[in-house]
Order: sequence, then C-alpha cells, then structure tokens
Amino acid sequence: MGVTLGVFRAWYLVALSCMGSFLFAYDTGVVGGVLTLQSFQDDFRITKSNQANVSSNATSLLQAGAFFSCFFVWPFAARFGRRRSIALASLVFCVGGIIQVINTHSLAAFYVARVISGVGVGMATVIIPMYSAEMAPKQIRGQLGSLFQFFFTLGVMTSYWVDYGVSEHLGTTTQQWQIPIGLQLVPGGILGLGMLLTKESTRWLAKSGRIEEAMQSLIWVRGGDSTEWLTSGRFEEIIAGIHEEERATEGLTWKEYLLPVNRLRFVIVVTLQIGVQLTGNTSLAYYAPQIFKAVGAGDQSLLISGFFGVVKVVSCLFFLLFLVERIGRRGSLIGGAFLMGAYMLIIACLTATHPPVAGQSLTSTGAAAVAMVYLEAMSYNISWGPVPWLYMSEIFPTRIREAGVAVGTATQWLFNFVFSQITPHAINNIGWRTFLMFCIFNWALAVYAWLVIKETKGKSLEEMEVLFGSSQIAIEVEKVHEHVPNESTQAVREKGRAA
Repeated sequence: MGVTLGVFRAWYLVALSCMGSFLFAYDTGVVGGVLTLQSFQDDFRITKSNQANVSSNATSLLQAGAFFSCFFVWPFAARFGRRRSIALASLVFCVGGIIQVINTHSLAAFYVARVISGVGVGMATVIIPMYSAEMAPKQIRGQLGSLFQFFFTLGVMTSYWVDYGVSEHLGTTTQQWQIPIGLQLVPGGILGLGMLLTKESTRWLAKSGRIEEAMQSLIWVRGGDSTEWLTSGRFEEIIAGIHEEERATEGLTWKEYLLPVNRLRFVIVVTLQIGVQLTGNTSLAYYAPQIFKAVGAGDQSLLISGFFGVVKVVSCLFFLLFLVERIGRRGSLIGGAFLMGAYMLIIACLTATHPPVAGQSLTSTGAAAVAMVYLEAMSYNISWGPVPWLYMSEIFPTRIREAGVAVGTATQWLFNFVFSQITPHAINNIGWRTFLMFCIFNWALAVYAWLVIKETKGKSLEEMEVLFGSSQIAIEVEKVHEHVPNESTQAVREKGRAA
C-alpha cells in the first residue's frame, strides 16, 4: 500500500506542478491564432501595416519577461523554497492573463500584460524541473521529469484546437478572442491553489536545516512511515549528500560555480538548450500553419496544425510511459537527433523538387511532406523535447541546482526568441533550404550527444557527483552510514531542533 500510495503522490505532485509547463505552451501557442482573428484586430485597431510588428512584439515580450525572471527567481527559490515560488509564479501569470482578457483597446496595455505573464511563465519554467527532480523517486524520475514536456505538448495542442474552434464557431465579437485568452486562467489558478496544499521539496528543507520537516516531506511523498524511511537509509543518503557538499565547498561563493566539474555541467545545460532550438521544433510550434503551407498543405493548414498537436501529445505520452527508463537519456538524444535530421532532409528534398503552388489544395507530395513533419515532431517528443528539461534538473548538486536550472532555462528563452525571429524570414527567403539547415543541425547534435552526454538513468541525485567525477565533492553513497549513522525518528527530530 505504501509503495502504491507513494507512486500516486509523486505523480500527482509532479503533474500538478507541470501545469506551469501547460501555461507556458498554451500562452505561447494561443496568441498566434488570436492575433489573426478579425475581432481582435478590430478591438485593438490592428492594420495590415502593423500586423507583423504586433505579432512579433506579442511573442518577443513574453519571452523577454521570461528570460529576465529566470535570474531573480533563482535567489527567491533558494531562500523561500520551491512551493512558494511556483505559487508566486502562478499569481504573477494570472495578473498578466487578467489584463490581457480586458478589452482595453490599447496595444500598450496588452504588451505590458504579455511581459507580466512572461515573468510568471519564466519563474515556473525554472522551478518546476527542479522541484520535480527533487521530489521524484529515482526509479521513476525519468517518467516524472518527462511530464514537463508532456504538459507542454498538451498546452500546444489545446491552444491549436481552441483557436480553430473559436474561428469556426464564434462570430466576430470581442468574446471570440477573450475566450481563448481567458481559458489560461483556469490552469493558472489550479497551479497556484494546488501548490499551497502540497509538500515542500525534501532536499530544500534539508539544505535549509529543517531536518524534521524534510523527513516528513519524504515520508509523505513516498507513502511510507518514519521507521521504514529511516531504516532504509534513503533519508540518511540525502542528509549525507548535503552535509558532504557543504563540507567540501564550505566558504566558497562564486568559486564553487567555477569548479571544473560544475563548469562542465553549466556548459552541458547551455548547449543542450541551444540544441533544443537547433532541432527546429520550436519554429514548427510557433509557425505551424505557415510551415504547413510552405510544404504544400494548401488551405487546410490550420486543421492540419490541430492534428500536429495531437501527434506531439501522443508521442510524448508514449515516451514517458514506455521508453524513458528503458533507453535512457543519452540513447534517446542520439537516436532522436539522427531521425529528426533524416526527416528534415526528406522534407527539404520534397519541397525543393515539388514546390507548393499558392491556392493549390493538398497534393500527394504535400501530404508526404506533412507526414514527415509529423514523424519529425514524434521523434522530437521522445528525445530532445522532454530529455533536456529532465537532464538539467538532475545533474547539479543541491547547493547550485537553482543557479544551474536558471541558467539553462534562461538559455532556452534567449534562443527561443532568436529562432522565433529567424524562422519566418528563413522560410520566406531561403524556402526549402530552411529544412536542409535543420537537417545539418540535427545530425551535428547526434554527434554532440554521443561525445558529451553521460547516462543518468536510475541514479539518485546524490550519485551524480560520482558520475561526473567530482573529486572535491563526490559522495560515496555506499558509505553513507559511516557519515550519518542510522538514527531513530526522535534523534532526527532533535538534530532538526539543534539546526
């Protein structure tokens, strides 16, 4: 019963926190469709001359808010904890969402609201992977970590179909654009209220010296009792890991981030997040209708975009249920990059030899190209979609995890912005060569993953020091009980009071 209850609680806790990923995806996806609605253009006096600028600003301002929030949320999360940080992110996002829903007839107000929502989304994308990794049992940490990407795909799919629904079934009224924007307040509220009813991160509590609360948090999320978790050694392993980190790096500040093993970690998370953008899938998500037109989908591009979202959800769900703990992180990155490169090459060849004609319905060549885009998206969502978020949250020691995840997330937002600006111009100016470019990028990423990525499947967060060869702060897990002997519940509580 305890194991089953613990698994349920772990899935519930991580799924709830990943509503922040859903918000990130839904808000990003829905605004592109809303800006094309005539009702929104009428209410905000958007003309053909400024439409392109409005679209670019609405996207880039959200990303700007998210990018800068990555840095101030890091010290906040270190001081006040993961749970409160996620709840605050939800509150900030909802404030921005409410302002967006109000028909102010002012683009300036809409832009300010986008920045505010971006701050909330950026905060959430920093804390959620960290919280998920720290609370998940190592046996299913890969599955739970992949929920971040699963909820992202779910948010994208939902935004596609909501935009399609209001465009088809609602008239040109203010409610036509208010409904899709207002719907994002529902998951935003669920995230904020739900986090107030959950437990704080065990490792953050232990790091903060709140030993008794840390033990109770671990007991709750594993569905066990205090005797079981003390005698199993898992709690002592966490405490020993944190004490050993502090002993080895006592008195260090920024120098700790410059240790060779930590520099390697920072380089990996930065290059991984750049790699996510180099796959071309962020561009596919932002500009799906335009891209489907570019490969010959004709006037059915909006509907095909909706099914594009469904394909992404199904493939990501398959990955987190059946693959992540079988093929591991490294194997999925190598295989996914190779497959994506192959599909991009096929798309480039098809569109180069059979260029689409404006006004033409879906052709057999166009259908083949669309199928390749679908297969490419499926490959992404079993590799470079979920794995980088999972990987960057599990390879850092507790002392610098906030900074590591913040840097990785900020890199994601920065290059997200870069590629969202480049892609539409690339499609217009170099056409099929855009897909050839992404083919080369993907195959380069396969080589990168082969040479650089270390396999972390099945390892506890404390065992990462051994994996990365840190001679200064490596933790000998098998000797944990030599450093922190098995103690009774009362002894642990007394230690908590003393701390």
